[in-house]
Amino acid sequence: MSETPALAVRRISHAYGSRKALDDVSLKVERGAFAVLLGLNGAGKSTLFSLATGLYAARSGAVEIMGHDIAKAPGEALRRLGVVFQARTLDLELSLTQNLLYHAALHGIGPREGQRLAQQALGRAGLGERARDKARDLSGGQMRRVEIARALLHRPSLLLLDEPTVGLDIRARADILAHVRALVTQENLAVLWTTHVIDEVAPPDQVIVLHQGRVLADGTAAEIVAAEGADSIGGAFEKLTTKASQ
Repeated sequence: MSETPALAVRRISHAYGSRKALDDVSLKVERGAFAVLLGLNGAGKSTLFSLATGLYAARSGAVEIMGHDIAKAPGEALRRLGVVFQARTLDLELSLTQNLLYHAALHGIGPREGQRLAQQALGRAGLGERARDKARDLSGGQMRRVEIARALLHRPSLLLLDEPTVGLDIRARADILAHVRALVTQENLAVLWTTHVIDEVAPPDQVIVLHQGRVLADGTAAEIVAAEGADSIGGAFEKLTTKASQ
């Protein structure tokens, strides 16, 4: 019997009035995998992210996190989930530690244990020496690292990141991507990374191409490139989306 995936999206559809944002979308992210949800702006990535994090309720289909249906057992599902939203969500007037302690309290973690976990998380993020600094004193890339540390504080099995490199320069983008990839390897963490930036994809990554609310391809980047007879994932993406739009 196969292992329960970290994330299973089963035949999800969602509409805003008459506009269909997602059309019968299914996908899986296995434990310990780095998966990229790749699509242009307006493809439906943020809608899928909102459904997977419980911000929206699915009108049809199901989302399961480590085998727990987010509609039927939201507490069990969300306890296993870490989230980094596209918009910055740190309290800029609080210290890094205070931001993490607030998150710990929301997950029922006491002050002493929260302090210990916060120190560990900031250390892994390379920001242990900045623990008492206010969040407003950090660079954009450093803020993202704190948001990732906060999302992992309660030791989830799955981390969702919605366009996490938006607004960052090239060096900070590469740094955040390398940091998250290292977490996947070191902690057997499953990651779903949403992006519209082709160069954030590596050949071994699972890539789910989402376009106009539909999944056009799902496999490793190398497999998708070969299937489309392209010379790069960018070329394969262009072929897939062009055919779908005709």
